[in-house]
Amino acid sequence: MNNTELESLRSALEISDFRKLICLNFFLTLSVLMLEVLVSYEFYKVTKDPMSLGLIGLAIAVPYISVTLLGGHLADKMNKKWIMLLSMLLILTISLFFVFIFSTYGNACLTLPQKVLCIYLFFGISGLARGFYQPAASSFRPYILPRHLYANGSTWNSTAWQLGSIGGSLIAGFGYAQFGLEYSLMVSSGLMVIAIALLISIQTKSPRGITQPSEHNIYESIREGFVFVLNNKILLYSLALDLVAVLFAGVVAILPIFAQDILNVGATGLGYLRAAPSIGAFMGLIIMTKVSPMESAWRNMIVAVVGFGIATLIFAVSTNIYLSLSMLFLTGAFDSISVVIRGSLLQLIPPDYIRGRVLAVNNIFVSSSNELGAFESGLMARIMGTVPSVIFGGAFTIATIILVYFNSKELLGKKIS
Repeated sequence: MNNTELESLRSALEISDFRKLICLNFFLTLSVLMLEVLVSYEFYKVTKDPMSLGLIGLAIAVPYISVTLLGGHLADKMNKKWIMLLSMLLILTISLFFVFIFSTYGNACLTLPQKVLCIYLFFGISGLARGFYQPAASSFRPYILPRHLYANGSTWNSTAWQLGSIGGSLIAGFGYAQFGLEYSLMVSSGLMVIAIALLISIQTKSPRGITQPSEHNIYESIREGFVFVLNNKILLYSLALDLVAVLFAGVVAILPIFAQDILNVGATGLGYLRAAPSIGAFMGLIIMTKVSPMESAWRNMIVAVVGFGIATLIFAVSTNIYLSLSMLFLTGAFDSISVVIRGSLLQLIPPDYIRGRVLAVNNIFVSSSNELGAFESGLMARIMGTVPSVIFGGAFTIATIILVYFNSKELLGKKIS
């Protein structure tokens, strides 16, 4: 396809390899979300301890943070597709180990303390794999798309992730209730195999490394990614806001408590609760494929984070399943706006030679905050109680956005292209 043909494209979906990439993202997310929902619900049923859910997040976050900067360095130096493939094969192996742990044979061989240790260990190894996968996958996308489709591609990529989250949550809840844990985990592993096959079928090549202005050792190389983010105000503030919102106002990790003890809706209800934010995000993303949020991007980011915090506060005090689902829907819709804005900024602003390392810094700020947020949620739920801890998180997020607003007014009318 020549440059003239590329420039005529109106949607990233018209590029074959990009369609394969977002299908890969969909099936990968479907598999990982199923695994997390199934294991976390079974774990809470056995332990009845909010902290056990938080420790799953910590088990993923610590190794993820430990290697993601190295992952960004390698993504800038090596073949991104091979890094993605090896990471996905490792996650598949972990998924198959979970099938064994909860199988009839595994139940006979392992005591409860041994199972708990294996769960934390295997989630930790999956965190290592994600730390290498994410920078490689994010920095691979610009080689498939022309620059003028970066924002559209970011929207469709987020849409695929949200659809995977919806499907993974619903299938996990329904599968657990109807067919049991072991068979549902097998389905999760099968979906990962499909994702790996899609990656192999992608024809676009990524270079082994980009020529840089100067050669650095690994420490200087990693530091360069941090310095770039710290010197770019809109990137720094957008990452910081998402970090605060997800870290303190995220409730996904403790939804098993709401499903089991507060709303009394069981495993099927947990599937609906986990799916609601993704449904909201999906609807928001569909709108944004037609109406870009990049016009007055910073203003839209501010509005989105405020809305996220308010919806979280209402969810915290709700005892009605329909109101709770509605507020979770809104958290997803508002979050989708910030996700698309941040994703577009990360594609548009960094030059090619440093993009992998900048995306690794993003992963530390935002992606790992999902897992650290899970730990924070479990810890605060144990200390303060489940509902007060969510109220605190929502209020803290709103207070933070007010402070950031008064320090970033010059960004409100800025257009990024």
